[in-house]
Amino acid sequence: MAQFAVIGLGRFGVTACLELAHQGHHVCAADISDSTVNHYAHQLSYTVVIDASDEAQLARLDLISCQAVLVAIGENIEASILCVLHLKNLGVKEIWVKACTKSHHQILSKLGVSRIIHPEEEMGVRVAQALNYPMVNQYFALTQSTFIVELAIDLHLSGRTIGWLLKERGSDIKPLTLRRDEYFNTELNLDTELRHGDSLVLLGSKTYLTKLAKRFKVL
Repeated sequence: MAQFAVIGLGRFGVTACLELAHQGHHVCAADISDSTVNHYAHQLSYTVVIDASDEAQLARLDLISCQAVLVAIGENIEASILCVLHLKNLGVKEIWVKACTKSHHQILSKLGVSRIIHPEEEMGVRVAQALNYPMVNQYFALTQSTFIVELAIDLHLSGRTIGWLLKERGSDIKPLTLRRDEYFNTELNLDTELRHGDSLVLLGSKTYLTKLAKRFKVL
């Protein structure tokens, strides 16, 4: 179980908190609003009222022990930037920040945060990808060119093997796990048989995974 902190409990921040908690992680959820913190206190294990623009208040949270801190402050760009500066002063290494505007993004990029997030844009991309490739249940970018994807195995692929599915691109795409009902199989090889309802998780470059997803559409 890892420890995370989320600063700013708007819709985006709360969603991140709840998902991290659902995955079994310990989450410190912080916001400047008493009413907001009280509203979510029963859903989250640790909530705290804090002014993130005050370094002394942040220091009391021992954020350096977190695997990552997500700054999800809404429209108050000044507070967001001050929070990032304070987190860096406190020695926090992994800082993810929600950007509100292009100028906000530019400033954050100069501060050297770990990742800058545009929730609306990223969600739009995910929706478009889901519409274009409905067989892709989930995907996660490790880098700009390397992705992990979860593919739904449809009825017409039942009985096929992983080797048949990957064919000539087998060396460029690595199968990670196969979920069948509630069971996960990580000991995969090219002869592993697929069944309708399985979920196959693959690691590979965006180029080859996109080609594979296109094959799903025409198989």
